[in-house]
Amino acid sequence: MLTQTTTRVLDPGDLGAALAVLESDPVTNAFVTARVQVAGLDPWRLGGEMWGWYSDGMLRSLCYSGANLVPICATPEAVRAFADRARRTGRRCSSIVGPAETTAALWQLLEPSWGPAREVRSRQPLMITESMPPDVAPDPYVRRIRKDEMDVIMPACVAMFTEEVGVSPLAGDGGLLYQARVAELVGAGRSFARIDDGRVVFKAEIGAATPLACQIQGVWVDPAFRGRGLSETGMAAVIRYALAEVAPVVSLYVNDYNTAARAAYRRVGFREVGAFMSVLF
Repeated sequence: MLTQTTTRVLDPGDLGAALAVLESDPVTNAFVTARVQVAGLDPWRLGGEMWGWYSDGMLRSLCYSGANLVPICATPEAVRAFADRARRTGRRCSSIVGPAETTAALWQLLEPSWGPAREVRSRQPLMITESMPPDVAPDPYVRRIRKDEMDVIMPACVAMFTEEVGVSPLAGDGGLLYQARVAELVGAGRSFARIDDGRVVFKAEIGAATPLACQIQGVWVDPAFRGRGLSETGMAAVIRYALAEVAPVVSLYVNDYNTAARAAYRRVGFREVGAFMSVLF
């Protein structure tokens, strides 16, 4: 039992305590919770380290350090401790993402040594729904992507990622890691699209899934088909799958400047419950 305020890298024996922290806020923590429930705390399987902050012998806060740096239920004291550790280890992540207030505090401490960032998205509303929209019928043509349709869905995924993040996921390793992630979601039955004459006109994925909450990501409409309501009917279809087969709460987060997307999400029943922040390198 640790009896002082301290941080350390968690190991598989800390799984129960870590899950207790994660599950205290199942919607906000869905992304990391889903990874931990599948991979545990072994860094190799998890794809990164889980840092724990202890106070009075109790695990109070976490920080996932992998491709993303993600503060979890982090108190101000924990944020300072995680920033100290992050400075010592050096930047290994491509982004910092998490609850807006906590992430802003973490970035303020890290920016002098890690900055400048390529982009800072200071407010990304976190939205949830627990029911089907009463006034938007699900698109009957939105369906799960089959494993033999990877060549059909990949160009749409690359286009979405490039438009959203500002860089191509094919850079660096030629897209091997990104293609593996897309294939993982397709294989898990969590990739959805409407395909007309061999062309993806709408797509979305359930990127993180736990028994308590899931998170929709990668929502995209072919630019030639925008303005026709496909995002709303398509999202209604994905929400139907998510509520019936995955979790009782469906969430997503969206850039605050994307007013069209926010309006579409509101029309299918999403409401704001908080905000995330992303720092992109």
